[in-house]
Amino acid sequence: MSRADLLRDRYDVVIVGGGHNGLVAAAYLARAGRSVLVLEREPHTGGAAVSERVFAGVDARLSRFSYLVSLLPDRIVADLGLRFATRKRRISSYTPVADHGLLVDNASEPVTRASFARVTGSERDYVAWQRFYERTGRLAQRVFPTLTQPLPSRAELRGIVDDPAVWEAVFERPLGETVEAAFADDTVRGVVLTDALIGTFTHAHDPSLLQNRCFLYHVIGGGTGDWDVPVGGMGALTDALAGAARAAGAELRTGHTVTKLETDGGTAEVTFHDRSGAGRVAAGHVLVNAAPYVLAGLLGEPTAKPEGSQLKINMLLRRLPGLRDTSVDPRTAFAGTFHIAESATELERAYREAESGVLPAAPPSEIYCHTLTDPSILAPELIDAGMHTLTLFGLHTPARLFTDDPRAAKDRLVDATLAQLDSVLSAPIRDCLAHDADGNPCLEAMSPVDLEAEVGMPGGHIFHADLAFPYRDEEGSGTPAARWGVATAHANIFLCGAGAVRGGGVSGVGGHNAAMAVLES
Repeated sequence: MSRADLLRDRYDVVIVGGGHNGLVAAAYLARAGRSVLVLEREPHTGGAAVSERVFAGVDARLSRFSYLVSLLPDRIVADLGLRFATRKRRISSYTPVADHGLLVDNASEPVTRASFARVTGSERDYVAWQRFYERTGRLAQRVFPTLTQPLPSRAELRGIVDDPAVWEAVFERPLGETVEAAFADDTVRGVVLTDALIGTFTHAHDPSLLQNRCFLYHVIGGGTGDWDVPVGGMGALTDALAGAARAAGAELRTGHTVTKLETDGGTAEVTFHDRSGAGRVAAGHVLVNAAPYVLAGLLGEPTAKPEGSQLKINMLLRRLPGLRDTSVDPRTAFAGTFHIAESATELERAYREAESGVLPAAPPSEIYCHTLTDPSILAPELIDAGMHTLTLFGLHTPARLFTDDPRAAKDRLVDATLAQLDSVLSAPIRDCLAHDADGNPCLEAMSPVDLEAEVGMPGGHIFHADLAFPYRDEEGSGTPAARWGVATAHANIFLCGAGAVRGGGVSGVGGHNAAMAVLES
């Protein structure tokens, strides 16, 4: 009799981590008739895709860690019968430049064209912009559907893309070469490059193509590249997923911290702690909705720790701030992605400073205003008072910069980041902040160190590990786990989170693909 036979509880599948990917996997597998247990260390499910009342006594449910939705396939929403919706943003982006700015309005070609002419001095870059995003749009239409299919080989994906020039630009050569050849203006180049650098510590000419991989996932979502606002906040998605998993028969246990995994390739044993002490369960398969680094620790197989590189600031405002650029209504400027210090030159300078071990003097960042598109995350009285949320995502702040004195480094970075924002506003952003029930300004800042402590992302890496191109290696591709991009070194332990191939972002793709691999096993 094996050790697993002596255990009281046995499931077909145990899922470690109740984030959105774990919940997707649980719902698919339970609907297929498998017995499923989800073990989540926090007192609630949702992981980093949650909505929370961040500020004491204030009824505002912010999407605290993740903000927008692009990579979630409609197929998953339909398959699981989720009551969840997103809203599109009319404004793609606004980038202040001195006393004016570059406005990309999805609904008005004349407005966007005129803005390009004002910022760049000609229409050349506008024409190049149109051509560039027409090509990435075709790339998105062809690549996005493959994310919920077995992994294609490199050659197969190249055939699917069916555009040698685009393949070369995205999959073969550093993206900086393509951007510099296509665009003359420094600001325009920077706006394009932010999609290659956000959440990723690298530069435009990195020969490893890490920036290209990040760019690819930012422009293919939904087959359009649009980044939409989740109605009701990000927690609306994970609440719907948890409901779907439970309705299908999955068992969700919160407050259960997994401490160890063991497997003989056929049966796995999962050790956990809860309020009553230690426990163990057995399973035919274990799906790990955590970073590969975390999985290695559970298996006793130490590996290198990844490194995140971002600052997150959540704010609640009494009112939107005014702009130095008086030609643009703040409700328009903040309705899309608001870029700060993100010209190509500024991005490169900030990267080089951080690489040398110092905080960037002019930290690049971008801001999203959820409430201009979906005010439902605020209580009616807050809406009536004209209040808004702002979430800021800072770039090029690797975890290594917070080693010596995390709090002091974060405070310096927040001050420098808000100073950059203030430089394009008509009044300081702190003057617009609401105050909580204790009289404190409604501002929460999180460095990579904080993200690791809050949601278990090692090194604060929001993608759990460096992103990979969405094709398979031929070696060992014969197993279901390898075909679906969720394989580990152990036959019955699969990745189901952002660390899987085609992971990263709020997508559910890792969870879907891990479930498909189990069902094929």
